[in-house]
Amino acid sequence: MPVAPAATAAALIVGASPCRLWELDAHERLRRQCAQVGIRHIAETPDGLGEAQQLLVVDARFLFELLTLRGLLAQPDALLIHPASNRVAAASVARERLVAVVACMRDGAARPPGMRLLAPAELAGYDRNLRKTSPPLLEAVTPDRRAELEALLYGNAYKGITDFVTKWWWPRPARAIVGWCARFGITPNMVTLLGFVLVLAATYAFYRGAFALGLACGWLMTLLDTVDGKLARVSVASSRVGHILDHGIDLLHPPFWYIAWGLGLGTAYAAGFQVELLCWLVGAGYVAGRLIEAAFHQLGHCGMFSWRPFDAWFRLVTARRNPCLIILTLATAAGRADLAFVGVVGWTLASSAIAFLRLLYAAGVRWRSGQALDSWLKDGESAARDHPRAWRTFSATRGAYR
Repeated sequence: MPVAPAATAAALIVGASPCRLWELDAHERLRRQCAQVGIRHIAETPDGLGEAQQLLVVDARFLFELLTLRGLLAQPDALLIHPASNRVAAASVARERLVAVVACMRDGAARPPGMRLLAPAELAGYDRNLRKTSPPLLEAVTPDRRAELEALLYGNAYKGITDFVTKWWWPRPARAIVGWCARFGITPNMVTLLGFVLVLAATYAFYRGAFALGLACGWLMTLLDTVDGKLARVSVASSRVGHILDHGIDLLHPPFWYIAWGLGLGTAYAAGFQVELLCWLVGAGYVAGRLIEAAFHQLGHCGMFSWRPFDAWFRLVTARRNPCLIILTLATAAGRADLAFVGVVGWTLASSAIAFLRLLYAAGVRWRSGQALDSWLKDGESAARDHPRAWRTFSATRGAYR
């Protein structure tokens, strides 16, 4: 039986849970999740399913993530089993099996014959967007597990491959702010807009030579940049507008910060280098780096930093905003704002040069093999065996689960 696209499917939510996770009740969470995997018709009774012939049936007494639902939706005539309880937590079924499946899930009736039984680990565990691999989430929801389940949702919302500040410094403070935002109804887009205000404030402060104030605004902005994405994922509140706004700000502002910093020095030379030339170099180096990353996507199914373990390690320190803020902060603390600027320019050019060499190497591999490139994380078993240290570091961000 061919798999129908999500847009032609409908979802039925059965069961109920009194437990709210990140201030979101189970039915509303499932409604948002089903909508995000592309299901248009979402109902709590069979009468609201319309004419759809492929159905996703989900039990609100269990906790899922988007990866779980997408994986199950691609498996026709399948029952998703919760391993610890051996209960059916969800099903991907044809219309004619709906009554039997609902009876099985809601009333404990016998499982319909001829349907495949799947455990979460049998579904695809690699998340391209978050650049990590972990078994798709499926957990029983009970009030006594609320803190544990919220920690799982937050940890699963974190990228596996990112810069070292985001990966190791921000998980705990960002989690506290995410919880505060969820309690008070602050949306991810509100956080993103506050971050944009801080981007402008930091740019102006750098231009005026108020480097300490600009750094304070910049560091707070980077923390909020972590918060808005995690808040969107734990509350299933991601939107196309929010995605464009968040990533657009992230993409555009760093070179303006660096150029404003150079101009804020108020001198024609910094550590013996012409400031105007440095401004052009840092802008060109940054743009070149991002264009190289974009070109890498044309070689296969992964981004540059998720291709090989070397690239994941390099992503920790490459000349993105947070590592460059470290350079600016340390040099400024030492009383050398001029060296801070020179350091960022130098690291930006070096990072872009390394990225260009990786692009050439990857293009050669693609040409010789004739196969599209893919991430080393995609096959978790071989990645853990062949690259154990990198696997422990990048398969997930473990600090986000604590």
